[in-house]
Amino acid sequence: MNSYLLFILTVLVVGYLLELGIDLLSLRALDPLLPAEFAGVYDPDEYARSQQYTRATTRFSILQAGVMLPLTVGFILLGGFNIVDGWARSAGLSPVSTGLVFTGLLLMLSGLIQLPFTLYSTFVIENRFGLNRTTITTFILDLLKTLALAICLGGPLLALILWFFRRTGSMAWLYCWLLVTAFTLVMQFIAPVLILPLFNRFTPLEDGPLRRAIAEYAAGQDFPLQGIYIMDGSRRSARINAFFTGFGRFRRIVFFDTLPAQMSVDEIIAILAHEMGHWKKKHILKMTMATVLQTGFMFALLSLFINNQGLAGAFGMEHVSVYASLVFFGFLYTPISTVLSILANRFSRRYEYEADAYAVDSTGLAEALISGLKKLCRVNLANLTPHPLQVIFHYSHPPVLARIRAIRARI
Repeated sequence: MNSYLLFILTVLVVGYLLELGIDLLSLRALDPLLPAEFAGVYDPDEYARSQQYTRATTRFSILQAGVMLPLTVGFILLGGFNIVDGWARSAGLSPVSTGLVFTGLLLMLSGLIQLPFTLYSTFVIENRFGLNRTTITTFILDLLKTLALAICLGGPLLALILWFFRRTGSMAWLYCWLLVTAFTLVMQFIAPVLILPLFNRFTPLEDGPLRRAIAEYAAGQDFPLQGIYIMDGSRRSARINAFFTGFGRFRRIVFFDTLPAQMSVDEIIAILAHEMGHWKKKHILKMTMATVLQTGFMFALLSLFINNQGLAGAFGMEHVSVYASLVFFGFLYTPISTVLSILANRFSRRYEYEADAYAVDSTGLAEALISGLKKLCRVNLANLTPHPLQVIFHYSHPPVLARIRAIRARI
């Protein structure tokens, strides 16, 4: 058997078994007894509902993975990639254009396979637990907008990457790294003003006690405010959230419109202070730099497998090409990506503790931050007792009980 094919099949099966094990352990870790810290926050029915939601989403994830594994393996072994390549080549286009068609067809096929799962998750599971507010019309428009962005932004970016690997020799990986880094940084600036408004409406926060409290706190922290906005998050979900987005004069503070009605001014200020802590502690800059370095490493490694005969043979390809090499490399990179994701999540969880500490120290609103976190968990049906392996592999934030213990330790 082709050694690349053996490795890829092993990665797929081991990855599936690992995720299955984590999901099963997560289900077993669900504790029917409400943690004492949350007494008075949940009533028994609410807590039971949150655990039912975790069970439903976890079991659905197990089902989806169980369907996708044999489909993926079957597609590889039956020469699916070679068939798609034949369709792309039949148009008689240039190598770069053929690569765009090949990638587009694969993405379209993947999207069609994933669509029933997305529809069930959104309109059955999320509906059942009162979280979904997305209409069919909004869902379809979101798909069309996402497709348009993929074509208008992703298409030219991929075309340049393919061109670099075809034309610039051994330095192609460096040019691709610089290109993707520049693209990523530019998107950080323009996304808040050009892309996010395509999906949501952003309305400046009206003058009132909340806006004045935010302005006063920001001024005390020497934080330049460029805009405070309310986003119509309730169009799609009943969840509550808040976030910073953008850089420089495009920086925005954004609240879901579901949040102000459910939290006090002090709770919102404490949560805002947490987000500001990420900026003050340069967490965003550090994570961006780590992503840039990871991207460079990935392109350097990718360059070793461009036009690799053995790799192409593993997928039953009649023709070796740059564009297929990019797709196939993704299978080889999966174990490395998993390890890097674990490390990134570990640093992210540490940064969350630091941001919480900044919020407590700069506002003195420790109890407000705790009560705000509790409300976020209750409304968003968060799992209060995740298994440690679930946290290690998938949590960018520490479990809420661990965060609350750390906050109380600073009081």
